[in-house]
Amino acid sequence: MSDGEDFTPGPLGRDATFYVAGHRGLVGSAIWRRLEVEGFTNLLGRTSAELDLKDRDATFAFFAETQPTYVVLAAAKVGGIMANSTYPVDFLSDNVRIQTNVIDAAIAHGVKRLLFLGSSCIYPKFAPQPIPEEALLTGHLEETNDAYAIAKIAGILHIQAARRQYGLPWISAMPTNLYGPNDNFSPTGSHVLPALIRRYDEASRSGAPSVTNWGTGTPRREFLHADDMADACLHLLEHYDGPTQVNVGTGTDVTIREIADTIAHVTGYEGQTLWDTTKPDGTPQKLLDVSLLRDAGWTSQITLKEGLSRTVDWYREHRDQLRG
Repeated sequence: MSDGEDFTPGPLGRDATFYVAGHRGLVGSAIWRRLEVEGFTNLLGRTSAELDLKDRDATFAFFAETQPTYVVLAAAKVGGIMANSTYPVDFLSDNVRIQTNVIDAAIAHGVKRLLFLGSSCIYPKFAPQPIPEEALLTGHLEETNDAYAIAKIAGILHIQAARRQYGLPWISAMPTNLYGPNDNFSPTGSHVLPALIRRYDEASRSGAPSVTNWGTGTPRREFLHADDMADACLHLLEHYDGPTQVNVGTGTDVTIREIADTIAHVTGYEGQTLWDTTKPDGTPQKLLDVSLLRDAGWTSQITLKEGLSRTVDWYREHRDQLRG
């Protein structure tokens, strides 16, 4: 058997052991909630304090003990432009070790179905818009997060290699910019949307006359709520099999300036928004071609306005306990 050719996707066993690596993070926690709603009764998660996935021996021992049937690999070191630019060694080394250890341990212990989660930053900086899956490895990466992107590309190729060498029906999904509960809202490590939510919420509470954002506000970005992403992940596990990574997004985008205006409105901020054009913009546009995902039978359901409103409410409820 090669490349999963004898496998037919179908419903996953609700009582099988299902390991969600990174179950406390933005994506992992959403997947955990979705699986609970869908009736999975044997979910398995470990915090980074309980299991360091960078430790190969500990990771293999965990798989030997628990013998999971299904795995979603959502554990990763993530961050925004500042964090990626400042700590490229950490983003490359940590992510390569995490995913290599988990994938190798899953191979060694017979995991039947595995979903590896990457990021849309795997695609070239000037990829065609919207970005098709075929754009992978066709051009130079955005330099502000190239280390993280290379790690995720290595993960995609690792999954494809497992399919070729062992015939495993494992798949990869590449989400667009995600947001929602349990995101990283720290001032130095967060992505653009949670950073904006924190900034405007603080300005709204303090009565600050202005908020200053990085760049020009002209880059276009696509945003997907984490709960939608979780729904897409389960759908792909039960309906898709193929070596090609699958883009997961909404198929629509907005400018950073537009998203900032929306967040200002949702948080009730009435001051002025300024733009520091000496700071980098990052990739000018990142809109994913989601044709393959739609062909597999899935489309997003949560609108950006609804998702932002829910996320701001969650942030305000939890901001005193959040990291950073």
